[in-house]
Amino acid sequence: MSRIAFYGSSLLSSYWNGAATYYRGIIQALTAHGHRVTFYEPDVYDRQANRDIDPPEWCEVVVYDGTPEALKRVAAEAAKADVVVKASGVGFEDDMLLREVMSHAAPHTLRIFWDVDAPATLAAMQADPDDALRTMLPDLDLVLTYGGGQPVIDAYRALGARECVPVYNALDPSTHHPVPPDPRFACDLAFLGNRLPDREARVDEFFFGPARALSGHTFLLGGSGWEQDKVPGNVRCLGHVRTADHNAFNVTPRMVLNIARDSMAATGFSPATRVFEAAGAGACLMTDYWEGIELFLKPGEEVLVARDGQDVTEALRDMPPGRDAAIGERARARILAEHTYQHRARQLDALLRARVRSSEATA
Repeated sequence: MSRIAFYGSSLLSSYWNGAATYYRGIIQALTAHGHRVTFYEPDVYDRQANRDIDPPEWCEVVVYDGTPEALKRVAAEAAKADVVVKASGVGFEDDMLLREVMSHAAPHTLRIFWDVDAPATLAAMQADPDDALRTMLPDLDLVLTYGGGQPVIDAYRALGARECVPVYNALDPSTHHPVPPDPRFACDLAFLGNRLPDREARVDEFFFGPARALSGHTFLLGGSGWEQDKVPGNVRCLGHVRTADHNAFNVTPRMVLNIARDSMAATGFSPATRVFEAAGAGACLMTDYWEGIELFLKPGEEVLVARDGQDVTEALRDMPPGRDAAIGERARARILAEHTYQHRARQLDALLRARVRSSEATA
């Protein structure tokens, strides 16, 4: 059993925090293997005012003020842990947090950087030889990522990482599963994603373009940052969708759409959390193309793959009755068989136990 100090954006809130359900799924499944996790998250970006869950029984959560003084206090807690994890994109003084946490880790402690946005992190390091993470990489024991495949592994090693291992997104069947349809989310195509600069052009291509082409169809847009008066008239904006509503959001529409951010699509092997959550609910999922999709779902049978907006338009217009439900059923069966957080936790548990033993022996 390991004591794990995990410093991330937020476990309690998915508000402007797409990694929340990934953290929850991984950590809860990992504690089933006997690990004890304390999650440290800063009180920033109104996340605590928009919590999806209360602190769970399977993880201790420490919320600290968004100040340098509070950051240093919680970073000092790393000295008590067997494993210390600093995640990317915490959102408050990330470089300072990385330095403070790793400097307080005991000599035997396994020191991990966990990257939930590897393409962006790698781009920043490649552009700046003095980047804080880049200078510290050779001293860290392990880099974990939630996607990226061999290209990301190779890029991290080229920058000095000792080892890089992808731990992909997955499904938590206890939280994401089929539910009765909800009239609030009735539409032909739904997309859930916050408005981000490196996603907007792809949303226009894969979502707004088909909406403009199919004026008789209805579209639903969930996520923060979108403005109703800036979208086609047959698109309804919902704003932030709490995780408690994700199942109904996924299962009610005829189809749900996944649109990768530019960097994720270019890198490939980076399935978003919503891919597994939608499949777990039995949704008919359509995704924009990215390399590696067949490792998770079979195109044409378990997922629809669109290379441009015209593919989305044609799928919506020409889908035979009943095919959408069959795709959703096959996708759910595949994800349950191969891609739950229990599968990921077994992989991670074996990795952590081996590395902790090695660190203790070296110390």
